[in-house]
Amino acid sequence: MSSEPLIRTENYKVTRNACKLCTPLGASLAFKGIRGAVSLLHGSQGCSTYIRRYMISHFREPIDIASTNFSENTSIYGGAENLKTALKNISLQYHPELIGIATTCLSETIGDNVPMILNKFKKELNSSAFPPVVHVSTASYRGTHVDGFYSTVEAIVEQVAERSEDGAQEDFVNIMPGMLSPADLRMLKEVLEDFSLKYVLLPDYSETLDGKPWTEYERIPAGGTPLQSIRSMGNARASVEFGEIGVNRHSAGKVLEDKYSVPRYIFRIPLGVTENDAFFGLLEKLSGQSTPKKYLDQRGRLVDAYLDGHKYVFEKKAVVLGEEDFVVAVAAFLHEIGMIPVLCASGGNSTLLKEKIARIIPDYEKRNIAICSDVDFVEIEEKAKLLKPDLIIGNSKSYQMARSLNVPLIRMGFPIHDRFGGARVKHVGYEGTLELFDKLVNALLETTQTNSGLGYSYM
Repeated sequence: MSSEPLIRTENYKVTRNACKLCTPLGASLAFKGIRGAVSLLHGSQGCSTYIRRYMISHFREPIDIASTNFSENTSIYGGAENLKTALKNISLQYHPELIGIATTCLSETIGDNVPMILNKFKKELNSSAFPPVVHVSTASYRGTHVDGFYSTVEAIVEQVAERSEDGAQEDFVNIMPGMLSPADLRMLKEVLEDFSLKYVLLPDYSETLDGKPWTEYERIPAGGTPLQSIRSMGNARASVEFGEIGVNRHSAGKVLEDKYSVPRYIFRIPLGVTENDAFFGLLEKLSGQSTPKKYLDQRGRLVDAYLDGHKYVFEKKAVVLGEEDFVVAVAAFLHEIGMIPVLCASGGNSTLLKEKIARIIPDYEKRNIAICSDVDFVEIEEKAKLLKPDLIIGNSKSYQMARSLNVPLIRMGFPIHDRFGGARVKHVGYEGTLELFDKLVNALLETTQTNSGLGYSYM
């Protein structure tokens, strides 16, 4: 008789509190940056409800996301008819300029062939008045919300952008900034205008997700990148993309480079003096102008703040977590100011996080800096306890860990649910960097002050 056990056990990993969000959420965010667009999730009602709740809590704006409302029968026989019905209803009720379709786990799992369904639908409809439709595949079991965002921008460019018949290059640049805040997008537009650069910013949700009060409800908020501007992107002088890791997997700039020979420039998120200097240097090259004095003044104030605050931040330890490109940018900034990003962690699984941070901090192993991808919050907290950080930089989902470790949390990125003004947090530019530096220094000072037996008021 065999001594082999009847039940075999294997080690396997279970995510206990994911350090990422679902892929269609990123797609919905990207579609909100297109003028007149409506997002449609092909799947169950719960997906759109969850994503709406998450986005509304961060941006504090009303957000509509349509759903094809899968039922038990749809899950078995396919969602073709539901998709056609949803497209007709959206067109009649919203009169959109574009409908963005993102597939969810359920429709992807049963194998709905959305491109085929759309082709049949267009033939059945036989109407040129129906709005353009962009489809993107966004199953959450093979990506994160950031993957959904970048793949949607890539799909929009792939399916909409063109080049004029004469192929003539026009005097504007494409800017694909990645998943930044509305405040960041407004700042970028101001910078580009100060350099007298014409541009197409994709996506642009600076108004749609951080707008003014309405006198009456607007089904589609004003703002966003016009469809005609997206169509013209094949004629641009250059494309600029932020996010080395995101664009490595899904790059709208590469699409334009391969199809229309538009030169492509890739930057880390411009946080810190070094990365902003590189970005402003490119703007000088593209515009033929020197950097305006106001930005030189901003840079000077930032450097002065570094000098004033260096004694408070030098060799302090920070845990950085969130989207991979965000973690890389913050780690570079911390290294620049003399802080140690003792743990750089993300739920993303690109396998590139360690490589990118190693380029910034080549001796990271000697400095006992841990770099972790594809991890959840439980794993991050277990590692953080051993490293004894002075503070944490991340989104609101980091709060319980910060509370457990009794260290301050600098809230940045997405989502910010337990504080007001998430849409107005600046991450980029000399001014965005200065705001972050002030937050870091003051968080450290407050901790020192609070933990002091004297409670002194002069630092």
